[in-house]
Amino acid sequence: MSASRKADVNAAVAGVLVPPVLRTIGSTLRFHRHYDPASEDEPRGDAAIYCFWHRCVLPAGYYWRDRGIRVLTSRSRDGEMIARVIERLGFQAVRGSSSRGAVAGLRMLERDLGSGRQVAFTIDGPRGPMYVAKPGPVLLGKLTGARIVCFYMAVDRAWVLNSWDRFVIPKPFANVHIRAAAPLYVPRDANDAALKDAQAEMQRRLDEVRVFAENDAGIVSSYVAPQPVG
Repeated sequence: MSASRKADVNAAVAGVLVPPVLRTIGSTLRFHRHYDPASEDEPRGDAAIYCFWHRCVLPAGYYWRDRGIRVLTSRSRDGEMIARVIERLGFQAVRGSSSRGAVAGLRMLERDLGSGRQVAFTIDGPRGPMYVAKPGPVLLGKLTGARIVCFYMAVDRAWVLNSWDRFVIPKPFANVHIRAAAPLYVPRDANDAALKDAQAEMQRRLDEVRVFAENDAGIVSSYVAPQPVG
């Protein structure tokens, strides 16, 4: 079997098997929400850009399921697998990434936000570096005026894969601690310097909510210093 054919088969199998397994495990999880006081009304039903680290895709996928949230996914083989899984969980995959099809993907998300929908980014995906935020949400925030919400989910009992992102698979009956920052807004007239500042602030908030959530879950933070933005 060729590599491309094998990848297609793996994506199809994952699309069938992973969602029901995740729904079964997810039904046993206990979620604890800890929002910034300025964002206690999250999540609202209007347009928003949600950002989180790639490693907590599974708990986030279960928690935000069946809401029709648009998610930017890579056009790679791994992205095809993720797309098939999340679509069976009630998300809509928008194909594109930071490296392939980026402009087309962002334009589609811009239209979705203009229609009042919610979109999401695994902000250090699809290949990392781990815990380094890419600029897509900041650019979308400028184009649409939609708020950017940074959040993280820390799981107190999980299997952690030896992958680039230290991918987390929650164990049954685990506690999941959610931390979300106050919304970040990017002015529509933001120049390059302002966009760079906004990206740095988004990075700071993503780091902060991760450390807070891990502390809530009793996890010693495995913080990795991000590379400089820009």
